[in-house]
Amino acid sequence: MPRHLKSPVPAAQVTAARADVADRVRAILDDVRERGDEAVRQYSEKFDNWSPESFRLSSEEIERIVAGVPQQVLDDIRFVQEQVRTFAQAQRDSMLDVDIETLPGVRLGHRHVPVASAGAYVPGGRYPLTASAHMTIVTAKVAGVPRVVACTPPIRGEIPAATVAAMHLAGADEIYLLGGVQAVAAMAVGTETIGGVPMLAGPGNAYVAEAKRQLFGEVGIDLFAGPTEILVVTDEHADPFVVAVDLLSQAEHGPDSPAVLVTTSEELGREVERHIERLLPGMPTKDFAGPAWRDHGEIVVADTLDEAFEIADSYASEHVEVLTENPRQALDKMRDYGALFLGEGTCVSYGDKVIGTNHVLPTRGAARYTGGLWVGKYLKTVTHQEVTDTASSALLGEVCGRAARVELFEGHARSGDVRAAKYGDKALTWNEEAGA
Repeated sequence: MPRHLKSPVPAAQVTAARADVADRVRAILDDVRERGDEAVRQYSEKFDNWSPESFRLSSEEIERIVAGVPQQVLDDIRFVQEQVRTFAQAQRDSMLDVDIETLPGVRLGHRHVPVASAGAYVPGGRYPLTASAHMTIVTAKVAGVPRVVACTPPIRGEIPAATVAAMHLAGADEIYLLGGVQAVAAMAVGTETIGGVPMLAGPGNAYVAEAKRQLFGEVGIDLFAGPTEILVVTDEHADPFVVAVDLLSQAEHGPDSPAVLVTTSEELGREVERHIERLLPGMPTKDFAGPAWRDHGEIVVADTLDEAFEIADSYASEHVEVLTENPRQALDKMRDYGALFLGEGTCVSYGDKVIGTNHVLPTRGAARYTGGLWVGKYLKTVTHQEVTDTASSALLGEVCGRAARVELFEGHARSGDVRAAKYGDKALTWNEEAGA
């Protein structure tokens, strides 16, 4: 029977403010639909104090910005993008087109077709998430998307040079210094100067996430996103200091980021808590990590490792670290997670920043039904059908007629009847009656 050494605040306290966010986002989306560029500029001035002559960066501006980024930063961006590109290409190569013959002359198939364009939102705000450019833009380009529009906000009135460099090196076709709901709305519905896209991807704050949620259906999105989450599964062999550091590494994303430890060792759980209390005061990001751990941190003790894996699955967490003696057991034992990080040599921060798997992952339990952003999200798997054998068409026509009439679809039935008559035993009579 699992028991909590530390519990989070009641869920009702967490969700109280969401309705207000939804109402404010809806108003901005409606305004951008109605007034286009004028509304976009108004909200950019209001929220970011940013109103340049053009939100889109010219090629010359991009070149000048990139030239001012330190060489080491550029080299690191290129290194990480190559890791992302390599893994995304392996994913794309695994997605084969299909073309099979199911009956004589009956060919069925599917093809993976990239969307015509995609929008990539790269957050700024308190953290310029340069890595999100790699995850959204590189992956889209590997998928074959011909036009990728990328938006990122200015940071305190300044151009986030490293982020722009990452967007450019990733292959963005259009780069806009524009953030928030107004950026998401502009990409989704289009304005006089920003062409709309059918697909949106990228993380963001609660307002950006809500904008994507409300736009879903009108456009595609990568996934519904909430605050970053981490869950660590350990046995008694884990290093409690490493566990504490890794929990806090994700708690610093924001004051609403859950950090959960599920362990088979009560002693280790208590030691992790002591390490966290010692580490927090000295963290530069304690203003975010502190409230996150206080309100959303959990320590759960399980009786067995199998029970620990079951508990972890019940959370369906975005990130799951497995710091056990045999971490690869989790591959067989677990199913509900955004991404697994196996063993002490791996950490969630690698996934966030450098290792090459995509860091745009499901949160708030969405891992129960979806994985994260990957090359396949930018592809439409579309089918094609062809019947060239008349006998097969006659057979399908006969079955179609009967099946459709069971469902009372007479028009469907007649489409089958026509082919059964034309290509079957009555083909000559049918042709004669048709005047052929």
